[in-house]
Amino acid sequence: MKLPMITSLSNPLVKQARALHQKKARNETGLFLVEGIHHVGEAFAAGWEIQSVLYASGLLTSPFAHDLISRLSFQPQPVTPQVMESMADKENPQGIIAIVRQRKAKLSELKPVTRAVALVSPQDPGNVGTILRTLDAVGVDALFMLDGGVEQYHPSVVRASMGTIFWKPMVQTSFNEFLGWARDGKYQLIGTSAKADVDYRSLTPQEPWILVLGNEQKGLSPEQTSACDVTVSLPMQGRVSSLNLAVAAGVLLYQFGK
Repeated sequence: MKLPMITSLSNPLVKQARALHQKKARNETGLFLVEGIHHVGEAFAAGWEIQSVLYASGLLTSPFAHDLISRLSFQPQPVTPQVMESMADKENPQGIIAIVRQRKAKLSELKPVTRAVALVSPQDPGNVGTILRTLDAVGVDALFMLDGGVEQYHPSVVRASMGTIFWKPMVQTSFNEFLGWARDGKYQLIGTSAKADVDYRSLTPQEPWILVLGNEQKGLSPEQTSACDVTVSLPMQGRVSSLNLAVAAGVLLYQFGK
């Protein structure tokens, strides 16, 4: 038996979903919002704890979406298209949103990884999500988020990851704690710097390795650079002095992940 359709924008569940666009609500509840057919499907396939699914049947045109709704172990909540639009983060929503329980991976609980990426204080959530998507495509095992920066469950991280956030562990910790863990595991740390003498194309990484990238504005600090075993650069031929963080990560990951 279907749940009654929600038609009011002031419904508590709808208000909760809208609130999860804000970091404060995500931190207080330990929940986050997943929007779109593919993303909700990946959360379901990966076995994450889904608290609620809200859908507007009039907006759902995908047979996959209808099949997904029918396979849920609980009753999804129907809403009107207007209510769905009030909760969506972008125009022309696909008609399905899930409220999902966060997971916090810890260094001490991380399964052994052979290849990984570490981002130091990244500022752009779109870059973080895109890097997650790229490292999954290359077969890299994990992503480390060091010294703050972008929040792991920012809606733009979730969206740009194209569902890979549900399959690849993300560990948020300090650079110093990460460095101690990496040294214990005998990881080769590969830093990046425009001033490095080593051309990225000449390096053959030694597994296990971790690619370490600084943030979009400042890059790696001198102390962080010196903590790396080797530092590589990407040659620039035009007038630009740097690449977008996600683009640089993609170039390096496809080179090192061969």
